Amino acid sequence: MRRYRIDGIELAEDAPELAAALADAFARKLRPLCLCRPDGVAMYIARFDGQHLIKRMPSSGGSHDPSCGAYQPPHELSGLGSLIGDAIRIDEEKGVAALRLDFPLAKTGSRPARAAEPSLSDTVKNASKRLSLRALLHYLWHEGELTEWTAAWAGKRGWGRVRASLIEAARRMTVSSGSFSEVLFVPEVFHPEEKSAIAARRAMTLGVLANSGTGKRKLMVLVGEVKEFAEARSGRRLVVKHMPDYQLVIEEETWKRLKKIFANEFAFWNADPALHIVTILTFGLNAAGLAVVEEMALMITTENWIPFETAHERQLLERLARLRRKSVKGLRFNLSPDKPVVSVTLPEPRPDPVAMFIVPADADEAYEVALLGMIDARPEMRTWIWHVGEGDMPMMP
Repeated sequence: MRRYRIDGIELAEDAPELAAALADAFARKLRPLCLCRPDGVAMYIARFDGQHLIKRMPSSGGSHDPSCGAYQPPHELSGLGSLIGDAIRIDEEKGVAALRLDFPLAKTGSRPARAAEPSLSDTVKNASKRLSLRALLHYLWHEGELTEWTAAWAGKRGWGRVRASLIEAARRMTVSSGSFSEVLFVPEVFHPEEKSAIAARRAMTLGVLANSGTGKRKLMVLVGEVKEFAEARSGRRLVVKHMPDYQLVIEEETWKRLKKIFANEFAFWNADPALHIVTILTFGLNAAGLAVVEEMALMITTENWIPFETAHERQLLERLARLRRKSVKGLRFNLSPDKPVVSVTLPEPRPDPVAMFIVPADADEAYEVALLGMIDARPEMRTWIWHVGEGDMPMMP
């Protein structure tokens, strides 16, 4: 049973008086302490669907005890480790993460960017200095706790839950222009009977994109599930689920490059309708008032919205999805595919949490050396390794 200290008073998570204490602390801007550690770990209070919830501070999951629900694997096991301190700077006093992006949120002139954009490539310059589009999407997923799963959540994670998690995570992030939540657009769940009201709310949110025709054009970041890439006279029209009446233009050269760079994501998506393909993109309005994609990245996920990269990783996630034990998916962020990252962490097994790695069949000596270094640096964790070139998946730990 998790316990918290709020304004000097200790309360269990099932205490009847907790709700009132959280509402009072939220109004007074107090921080609760999670007592999974003797000195406590600072958290914050979020308001969601009329309730007050205790959430972990940005990138603080590793500070919690592995048995705690707020625990997340050490940053060094994923691509997040190389970003903390440069691309992601945590302000512990304010409880926010300042993000440095390697893509613009404004464009000079009225024409959209050409296809040769770094965010459409797995090759990222200054990987430890700034966040690529893909890395930003991974960080939103990570901070929104969407990398976590247990069988007890089956059937309870739809787009509404995903959207709420992303928006709440964005509120704890800043970019050069201010709060990241002010430039992030995540479409709300679409209901045909509310079509007009939804369109009106969307128009109000996107009103900042109005094109003046001169100077810099403002851009926004969109995260949504792809419904289709519809044919157009040139390029494609991107249709995002839950906003079928609002289409975005993808230029022909950008579309060709997108198909090439994200060929694996397209292959998985086309092969299995149960999978989701999530896009993150920057967009603005051109001189004609049309929404045009500037830069774009894609991410494939399981039906439970857990990201994966390979068929072997998906096989592991499908096995873990049936278990009631908690699993946490590791993400690559800015790291290239030839660098090892933890595939999944199991924080609850005793006596120690387990880090699960999948080694590709074509891994070279440098990959193996890097993997061993990563494992040696975290002696408090047990390891499970699947060398896919040597046969079937090993037994679960």
